[in-house]
Amino acid sequence: MNQSVRPPDLSARPHELTVERVMKASPSLLYAAWTKGLDLWLAVPGTVLGRPGVDEPIYFDTEHDGKRNPHYGRYLRLETDRLVEFTWVTAATEGVETVVAVQLLKQPRGIRLRLRHSGFATPALRDLHLQVWPAVLERLDEVTSAAS
Repeated sequence: MNQSVRPPDLSARPHELTVERVMKASPSLLYAAWTKGLDLWLAVPGTVLGRPGVDEPIYFDTEHDGKRNPHYGRYLRLETDRLVEFTWVTAATEGVETVVAVQLLKQPRGIRLRLRHSGFATPALRDLHLQVWPAVLERLDEVTSAAS
């Protein structure tokens, strides 16, 4: 890891989740969706600010039930077609940095996307995100498989 990148200290916030899904798209298309195409499947179009690069900031809005939700973060690690790791700060994380790591793992049939979201202060905050991430990954699979 780049010595200048300081990941957040998650020791006081030990709750995390892992969600996996076998995806239809290629690793390169999935990697691009996480680094350059958030507004095609996750973010409100036109709200993504920032560029992919280690220690670069990122901002975007999501929308749920007609309400906009700002998301802030910074890239911690990028390994082309293999890993995207970034901080995730929203009202639903109580304004503290959590860490999302997305691994793209080749397997005989498709690509296994493993998303680990760490740094929740309480099980309730973790569980809130655990309810949302599977649907988010389903949307990503729909959009990227249509583009393949």
